[in-house]
Amino acid sequence: MRKDKKFFLLVEGFLAIMVLIVAILMIQESTEKESARISVIVKDSDSSRWDSFKYGLEMAAADYNVETFIVSTVDSLTAEEEAELLDSEMEQGADGLIVQPLSGEEMEEQLTQCGKKLPVMLVESSLTAEDASLSLPVTKPQHYEMGQTLVEELLHDFGGSLEGKRIGIVSSERDSEAVTERRKGVEDGIAESGGEIIWVVSGYGEASDGLTLSAYPGVDILVALDDRCLVLAGQAVVDGGLHGAVIYGIGNSTEAFYYLDNGYAECLVVPDEFNVGYQSLAELVKNMEHSPKKMESQTVSSTVIRKETLFSGKNENILFTMTQ
Repeated sequence: MRKDKKFFLLVEGFLAIMVLIVAILMIQESTEKESARISVIVKDSDSSRWDSFKYGLEMAAADYNVETFIVSTVDSLTAEEEAELLDSEMEQGADGLIVQPLSGEEMEEQLTQCGKKLPVMLVESSLTAEDASLSLPVTKPQHYEMGQTLVEELLHDFGGSLEGKRIGIVSSERDSEAVTERRKGVEDGIAESGGEIIWVVSGYGEASDGLTLSAYPGVDILVALDDRCLVLAGQAVVDGGLHGAVIYGIGNSTEAFYYLDNGYAECLVVPDEFNVGYQSLAELVKNMEHSPKKMESQTVSSTVIRKETLFSGKNENILFTMTQ
């Protein structure tokens, strides 16, 4: 009886060990399958304007158990360089791509080809492909509406009319969908309010430009269509180079908030970049898990912030995501 009992216990122990080994192998296999690698390519990736976006990516990556790799880029990134980065990330085994597309036909063609090989989610701007079947999904703010919101804030501050006001518009991008739509929203609103647009500068800050904001004809109001130009305009006020012009713009970096808090900018329209990051990754992973589920484009909201509301409870989440 003792020998039988001993044998029985040995068999039980052996089976328990085998079950444990199988369980460990299954967990390892499951982990390997779930740890997809998503490469993220955006212009000037180390800029604080992407902090909320990155935090959104981080939270989504934790929720969906994937790995994100943010490619290091500079502000002077060109379409040709972005194309090379796309090739490189695909060669290194990326399972999906999140990309801020730079303008240019070649870039659009390459992204379309990438989308045939693996899931691709665009952020900030869409492609302008004439054939809708070739378009890629995009997660972005409502750009036209943000432009119109800026004009609504101007009208609020100037008694409902911009009659007699001289206005300058500046953006750091030239032909992106984001800037084009924002500018259209501003221009449409100003046309209805009686203001006069003195100049529009696109691609401001490029090496070939060389001009500073103070070199352009004086204006009463400067509208900055992106974070980089908002920050440059804020610094121009500090340096006394805007000759009394007031700044309204779109911004979402800690530097932009600094200029708002110190009175160098009157008003910011802040896109919800946290959700641009979170929703873009979430939709991408859902496509990977439930292929051939078609990815859907996503839009996010924006918030108007002024100095007096900067630290209000309503805006705590925005500040929190920017400092993580």
